[in-house]
Amino acid sequence: MTDLKALSDEMTAWRRDLHAHPEFGFEETRTAAFVADTLRSFGLEVAEGIGGTGVVGTLKRGTGNRAIALRTDMDALRITERGQADYRSRTPGTMHACGHDGHTAMLLGAAKLLAEEGGFDGTVRFLFQPAEEWGKGALAMLDDGLMQRFPFDEIYGLHNMPGLPVGHFETRAGPIMSAEDNFEIVLTGLGGHAARPQSGNEVLVAACALVTNLQTIVSRRLSPADIAVVSVTELITDGTRNALPGLARILGDARSFRPEVSAEIERQMRVIAEGTAMAHNVTAETRYTREFVPLINDATLAEEAMAAARTVLQADQVKVATEPMTASEDFARFLEHVPGCFVFMGNGENSAPLHNPDFDFNDAGLLPGARYHAAIIRRRLPIG
Repeated sequence: MTDLKALSDEMTAWRRDLHAHPEFGFEETRTAAFVADTLRSFGLEVAEGIGGTGVVGTLKRGTGNRAIALRTDMDALRITERGQADYRSRTPGTMHACGHDGHTAMLLGAAKLLAEEGGFDGTVRFLFQPAEEWGKGALAMLDDGLMQRFPFDEIYGLHNMPGLPVGHFETRAGPIMSAEDNFEIVLTGLGGHAARPQSGNEVLVAACALVTNLQTIVSRRLSPADIAVVSVTELITDGTRNALPGLARILGDARSFRPEVSAEIERQMRVIAEGTAMAHNVTAETRYTREFVPLINDATLAEEAMAAARTVLQADQVKVATEPMTASEDFARFLEHVPGCFVFMGNGENSAPLHNPDFDFNDAGLLPGARYHAAIIRRRLPIG
């Protein structure tokens, strides 16, 4: 049997090395090489360069013809780390502010556990995905023939969760994370001197009105039964202290859980933008794109995931999430091809938030995460 204390220490060393050397999406060359070399040291078949910098490890035992995939993400964020740990980022302006270093380390730990102990009959695919943060990595792997080259029947993934105690586990059947749409509205008028607003058609007042008007989409134009968020995140003009702007860009994102709601948000946004622009005698151009699809857990496999978690955690540490999150995850792209389940595991009640310069993955969560990964494989690919 694997020495779990030694495995925990090894995963901690891997995780801290990865934390010190963060790499942005599709730039994870050092990380991918480390992952590939480590998987080979366990005796796995390894394929590199899948979808750019993705890695797929394959482990087979017995004669079973079913395959299960376990997926993790490897990329970091363009954030400057504020922490002062010995293993803090050595790459200026880039850090693991979302815990993908921990996710990668725990999946490597699960690979080692399963390679040493077995306990399953079939094939495991270990997917190490690039570029999750901007929603392109899963599609890149799929477009590179992932499903044809490394077929699997089900897929499982996880993410650490600040505020949830370490060793605690949550998931739910059905919607668990939202779609993300991005929008940009460009208002064009005629700028001029700040002392003579009547001489032009400046756009800043129109932009301020539009930011406010967009808030009525959720509050007045969608059903209260639908969860949705419309957030303006940037307002950029070509004005200066004493010059009124003639161009303004309003950028933001929208979250929802159903395609019909996403479509209605876009429709209403275009109506409001054009109406507000007309009222201020300027023009509006709206660009609307869909970046992430909703993450919908399979109901049966969500129950299976919770059952597997209860074999390695206390029963009161495994709970059904009470409501979905309006954050997004490109793991959802895999669920368009096969059923699966995405879960959250605690990073500690005092953890800094995700995407924060003080964030750090809690190493105490590595062993529970690795053991959960192994447990779901043994449950879904049972011997005999």
